[in-house]
Amino acid sequence: MFALAHISDLHLAMRPGRLAEFASKRGLGFINWHRRRKYIHRIEALNAITRDLQESGVDHVAVTGDLVNLSLPSEYAWARKWLESVGAPERVTVIPGNHDLYVPEAQRGPAEYWGEFMRADDRAESGTFPFIRRRGAITLIALSTALATGPFLATGQLGEDQLDRLAEALEQTHGTFRVVLIHHPPVSPPNRYLRRLIDAAEFRTVLAKHGANLVLHGHDHSRSLVWLDGPDGPIPSVGVPSASALAPHGHEDASGYNIFHIDGTPAGWHCEMITRQLKADENIGEVDRRVLA
Repeated sequence: MFALAHISDLHLAMRPGRLAEFASKRGLGFINWHRRRKYIHRIEALNAITRDLQESGVDHVAVTGDLVNLSLPSEYAWARKWLESVGAPERVTVIPGNHDLYVPEAQRGPAEYWGEFMRADDRAESGTFPFIRRRGAITLIALSTALATGPFLATGQLGEDQLDRLAEALEQTHGTFRVVLIHHPPVSPPNRYLRRLIDAAEFRTVLAKHGANLVLHGHDHSRSLVWLDGPDGPIPSVGVPSASALAPHGHEDASGYNIFHIDGTPAGWHCEMITRQLKADENIGEVDRRVLA
């Protein structure tokens, strides 16, 4: 059996250090942080979840973006230390989210600071998507929807080239248990239009034709399970809350993460999802368990 943990949206936040950093979208993001977000994303919640994750004994950890808040170098460095506390690069796979590429000048930040965690097994370079990591019968296919956008936007996009290479990767890894990692969800409600994945329909079309066994995403800060069309049956698409959310608020859930127990063969895979979450008493506990395959 292979145990895979999924965690997302840490939102590690630091104060901009130079006046020039306030002149970009970061200035609005910093104001938003102090008006609202700093009361939602709390380091004590992340620390509790991190300790639980460290004690879980999982084989691998998938981190689906938004590790930082304003794409500052100090935030990238902090996130790097957090990743190292969770596991070695071969045991942790990272993809970026929109906050990890908050402004155009941060284009190379994730790869520069987290490169070893964002690299295919057979490549020396990092920051190329999709990349593939094989762990026994499990294949992780990592995508990037990170896109530097204008103020008040948090959209993401894969692009035609990445979608084409995703189709190739899914075909190449057919017969393994294929886990697709993406930050933006494949399906968004109408009220998330300014935060949607722009080419979500095209992404779903690729999955419907080439198949996958599991899709993991973040971005919406809530527990979710949506079934997508696949050539051999429905594909579960699972979202998790922000790892630093101290309490539920609005449509968002309190901090939590999922563990997937994966076993079997191409003739019959078994996948069980265990949800662990920060409770009102500030302890971490199991709140749901269900079979996905």
